[in-house]
Amino acid sequence: MKISKILVVALIAIQILSTGCGENKKRAMGNEDDIYIIADSVEYAEIEGALLTVFGKIIYTPQSESMFNLIRKNYSELEKVKKYKNVIIAAPINSGSLTSKYINSVLNKDVIKLVEEDSTTIINKKELWSKDQLVMFLTASSIEKLSQTILNNNEDLVYYFQKASDTRLKRSLYNPTYEDKLVEAQLLKDYNWLIYVQTDFKLALDKPEDNFVWLRRSPGTDMERWVFVHWIENSSPALLNSDSINAIRNRMTQKYYRTSNDSAYVEINDEYRTSKEVNFNSKYAIMTQGLWNMSDGSMGGPFLSYTFYDESSKRLYMVDGSIYAPKYYKKLLIQQVDVILKSFLTGKEVTKDQREMLFDELD
Repeated sequence: MKISKILVVALIAIQILSTGCGENKKRAMGNEDDIYIIADSVEYAEIEGALLTVFGKIIYTPQSESMFNLIRKNYSELEKVKKYKNVIIAAPINSGSLTSKYINSVLNKDVIKLVEEDSTTIINKKELWSKDQLVMFLTASSIEKLSQTILNNNEDLVYYFQKASDTRLKRSLYNPTYEDKLVEAQLLKDYNWLIYVQTDFKLALDKPEDNFVWLRRSPGTDMERWVFVHWIENSSPALLNSDSINAIRNRMTQKYYRTSNDSAYVEINDEYRTSKEVNFNSKYAIMTQGLWNMSDGSMGGPFLSYTFYDESSKRLYMVDGSIYAPKYYKKLLIQQVDVILKSFLTGKEVTKDQREMLFDELD
């Protein structure tokens, strides 16, 4: 696989790239969605279009927000860039630019040879200069091949930075001090699944007759976050298609996501909806992403949903998050909800120790 080749080369390169003791490194700074790019101005002009195509994709929340913001810096500013969370160093391997010379100086001969042979172009290093940092070296035998490689590896490139960002957010969100273990334990006891619950999320609805649980943060404010878990017993993987998933979600939100006067309900805005196959905690799943709106058009916002079939329990699970924050940019908010969704565990995935520790909360 392409990813395996990248990872193997990264391991070879680490011998040269490792610097200093991790304990002495400061935590990386900067916004989660900023990527600092060290590149020569002329060379950057040649690859900027490819980089924007990959990292500058527009997300509708419903405002248009770029997935990542690209900030180019000259090689002379490398020392200043070393403190940031997301860094790319990009140049052809033998172009003669200052950035190219730097890449040559930090990679060993075996890796340089692989680049010259077009066997690899992407080298990742975590925490090269700062904690919680991802540094990506993008190089190739020519500027044309570098541009094409960026486009060809678009999903991998986004995945690496998104994964690094999720890891940082997970560390900040999953704090035992702010964890509502009592709610977690009750849901595990009643329904045999587990999801991380922050103390500022409240159990808004618990409907065993419909296998529906709604967790809600900051109800009635201008920055709400909603998470629901819905499951269908004795189900089938045949329901893992976009039409069935959309129908299931609309059915549940029409019933439970309603205005206080019961005059309108949440539904999917089909114009911006996308679905794709993903790996959800080592399980095949369909990720559905897009916008929701009230049936009367009064409100709206982004949502993200994972639907998967659990063979051991014969359940079809839908784990779903939504944002209502009309005055704010919502890209980071939906990412935070995404990190919470990914904490979901089926009963079989909950360890004996986890189960016993949580059930102690109920005593």
